[in-house]
Amino acid sequence: MKKIYILWLRQVKKYIRSKSRMAGSLFQPLLYLIAMGYGLGSVFQRAGQGNYVDFLVPGIVGMNIIFTSMFAGMEVIWDRQFGFLKETLVAPMSRFNIMLGRTIGSATIATGQGLIVMLLSFFVGFRMPNIWMIIPAIIVMILISLLFTSVSTMIGSMLRDMQGFQAVMNFLIMPLFLLSGALYPLNGLPSFLTAVTIVDPLSYGIDAMRGLLIGSSHFGVGLDLVVLTALTVIFLWLGGHFFKKVQI
Repeated sequence: MKKIYILWLRQVKKYIRSKSRMAGSLFQPLLYLIAMGYGLGSVFQRAGQGNYVDFLVPGIVGMNIIFTSMFAGMEVIWDRQFGFLKETLVAPMSRFNIMLGRTIGSATIATGQGLIVMLLSFFVGFRMPNIWMIIPAIIVMILISLLFTSVSTMIGSMLRDMQGFQAVMNFLIMPLFLLSGALYPLNGLPSFLTAVTIVDPLSYGIDAMRGLLIGSSHFGVGLDLVVLTALTVIFLWLGGHFFKKVQI
């Protein structure tokens, strides 16, 4: 456990020391929240859907988490290119534990980013019926972070080229985000889009946060948590499997 903790601590310290990364990763979600929350708010209310800022916040938090999680795979490629990964892999611990320490560290960062965005959203008008529901919402954020950090690590373990990794992640992240219901309700979609949202893992994370924070859930919070937990376990195993095959 101490070795896993050291790898976790390295990830967190690298993030804290990178002030530009901290500022940059917060600017985009806040821009989305303010521009879209107020820009489309009147349209959303005229359609009888309520306050759009309240609806939008869980989606923007999910967006911030999935974008931050992408750095986990990038760091695998960076560490391979600069030699740190080679030094890590010769340590007297299993590769799965190395992957686990790195993944938990990156997931901690992503969860922290999501929580900061959620807290800042109160300053732009976000309101929730029960403030204490933030606690179970944090658990959902942890599951989303672990899931997508594992996916990013798995992809980073298979690729050696940074440009190729970015192309693959952009190809995955934008559809996952846009088709998750982060920006619009999932009710009344065409059948082919409904099918896509059902297989989109982020849909369940955002839906669970929306159900907990504002009491509006499409799938049901219970089903959301079951699916998220199952997918997180599966992709943690897959991330460890592919990390074991990393070639230096």
